[in-house]
Amino acid sequence: NPNLDFVLMDAARLVADLRDEGKTVLLHCVHGHTRTPVVAALYGTLRTGFNRTTRAGIDTFLKFAGRASITGKLFDLGIYPAAVPAADGRVWGEVFEMVDAPKVLAALDRIEGYRAAEPERSLYTRASVPATLDDGRTEHVWVYFYNAPLGRAPRITSGDYLEHLKAGT
Repeated sequence: NPNLDFVLMDAARLVADLRDEGKTVLLHCVHGHTRTPVVAALYGTLRTGFNRTTRAGIDTFLKFAGRASITGKLFDLGIYPAAVPAADGRVWGEVFEMVDAPKVLAALDRIEGYRAAEPERSLYTRASVPATLDDGRTEHVWVYFYNAPLGRAPRITSGDYLEHLKAGT
């Protein structure tokens, strides 16, 4: 492209303008390879072992990738857990590859009460975070963090909701 400098500068200005307006801008790197996660981390009642109406009809679009942990703290809200970002803790769960990411994320967004247009009013917010799998690999995954007051919810110090329930603590 003989106008490459202009095209790149124009694109950079557009991205800066959109970000200044508070919009999220997703870019693809060279060769069009996406860096957007195509895996989801499930740490609560959507994990294997819970029959959450067969995970809202998305089981056929999920492929188990392994057990993993993310940085955060886990709390017991009574009928389900709540993970919050925190540098001094680990939350354990399962990582799944999503065969149809838009369909899976739309279903998970409904389950978790996440509204992309109003994240501040959502019960949970969706974030891309690094997860460490049992085999040592690190993958960026989508995870839902609790976005409401925790009140007096007790912390699950193991960071593992299933283990917490089995122990009866």
